[in-house]
Amino acid sequence: METHFELNNVTKKLPKHLHKFVVKQPYNEYTAQNQAVWRYVMRMNVDYLSKVAHKSYLEGLSKTGISVEEIPHMEGMNRILKDIGWAAVSVDGFIPPNAFMEFQAYNVLVIASDMRTINHIEYTPAPDIIHEAAGHAPIIANPEYAEYLRRFGEIGSKAISSATDYEMYEAIRLLSILKENPNSSEEEIQKAQEAVEFLQNNMGELSEMAQIRNLHWWTVEYGLIGTLEQPKIYGAGLLSSIGESAWCLKDKVKKVPYSIEAATVNFDITKPQPQLFVTPDFAHLSLVLEQFANKMAIRKGGLKGIQKLINSKNLGTIELSTGIQISGVFTNVISDENNKPIYFQTTGETALANRDKELIGHGVETHKNGFGSPIGKLKGINIAIENMSPRDLEAYQIYEGKTICLEFEGGVKVEGDVITGTRDLRGKILLITFKNCTVSYGTEILFKPEWGVFDMAVGKEVVSAYSNAADVNSFLDKSEVSKTKTHKIKYSEKEKVLYNLYDQTRQLRESNIVVEKKLENVFNQLTTTFPKDWLLTLELYELAKKYNFSLKNDILQHLEILKSNKSYTKLIENGLALCN
Repeated sequence: METHFELNNVTKKLPKHLHKFVVKQPYNEYTAQNQAVWRYVMRMNVDYLSKVAHKSYLEGLSKTGISVEEIPHMEGMNRILKDIGWAAVSVDGFIPPNAFMEFQAYNVLVIASDMRTINHIEYTPAPDIIHEAAGHAPIIANPEYAEYLRRFGEIGSKAISSATDYEMYEAIRLLSILKENPNSSEEEIQKAQEAVEFLQNNMGELSEMAQIRNLHWWTVEYGLIGTLEQPKIYGAGLLSSIGESAWCLKDKVKKVPYSIEAATVNFDITKPQPQLFVTPDFAHLSLVLEQFANKMAIRKGGLKGIQKLINSKNLGTIELSTGIQISGVFTNVISDENNKPIYFQTTGETALANRDKELIGHGVETHKNGFGSPIGKLKGINIAIENMSPRDLEAYQIYEGKTICLEFEGGVKVEGDVITGTRDLRGKILLITFKNCTVSYGTEILFKPEWGVFDMAVGKEVVSAYSNAADVNSFLDKSEVSKTKTHKIKYSEKEKVLYNLYDQTRQLRESNIVVEKKLENVFNQLTTTFPKDWLLTLELYELAKKYNFSLKNDILQHLEILKSNKSYTKLIENGLALCN
């Protein structure tokens, strides 16, 4: 199988429809300033987070192959991650929630390949490699948390979306891209911000996907662990933000116990969070996840499950009590006075499966115009069809060559000639196929003889309903990668000169042979041409101090001048504290 990314024991299990989201890590596009931003954030994080993060963080950095000194190569991370049963792939910014969850279900970390700019060094509104690699990866070295993450992906990928969820995803993706791009206009950003806020205020009832996305945000992204009075950080959004990792522990940020209630608490991805949830331990995360899963259609099925799929207007699956699975776009359901579904209908390509494997002869080619079937028990007969033995079926005239009329308790009638039945390996009957068949509900005709054979799914109830197909190979993948691409920043010639100075400094540091004159040349060029650049000035000071060059006093004096700009004050003070 040809792929555009490295395959290993973990990534080779990914279904093909996820491959299109994977991009090649643009390592050569990272500038020397990008590398300096990585190094600054990571040095700050390791110093500060060693005191306030969950103990798994520092242990995990070394276990997952993440260096403080340089942006990680995806291939190198993968070689180390595979030892703990995980892998990482590079993607372009936000990907759709269902796809994100599905990657996670296969033990694959999705890592946004872009790198935050120096203007967003403390916090970025867009996912980037600091957030993903330095935030998510270290904590998965904890086995209990890693299993929670995998299980979350498994359950989350089955969550049913609403028709507006994808619209919200696209709006947030665009806003994050515009906010991170230094060339975006205020007008563009404002317009995108208003679009997100409008959707947030008009979402209506939260879908399963919206709710599970909330749970993901308040745990995996912005979770705290321990006691309300002295919590530790484990959420990747906090671990990767030198601004929010300090802000989040202040008293002004409200701390509440983590519970299933978090599913209904929305968030604004572009702003620091005013309230955070604290879990006592990682085991509690799994407990809440199971509580939420018990409320989802995948476990409850029923009329509400089908209605959720209809409202989603997307590919979904229902499973009947016999184990037969029907995958398609659901468009109609008829229910009785007890709010139980008695008939369902899909439109367009539909596939039938059992135990997530498509039934032979029942793929989308056979059911290209949709599929409908009654649900429930037969009127006046205590035993359901699915529980009938061959002798029972014969007694009730349900066998090949017989012309019969089956009237269901809900009022649906199936009249026709029985052709055959389809059973699973245990002998349970899944389908009964008719010719010359009419299906009706009162005066409404649901199936006509001229439409061909009628395959009736057998099942007295809908036990499960969930997003996507039962068999991932049943449908040609029609989902698309977002057309809104992360903006590749265009650098001016002057900026390229600056990045060359960053590169010279980096080479001096890594060579361990630092000549004061070379350092002085870089410093003079910097102060002459780029007098407001604080980060490279800090790196120069670090080297001058390490080698006790007299130049350190001039550099420190320049840093004191730069500190008068409030945007840099705290950043410079933190950098100096690290040097000292």
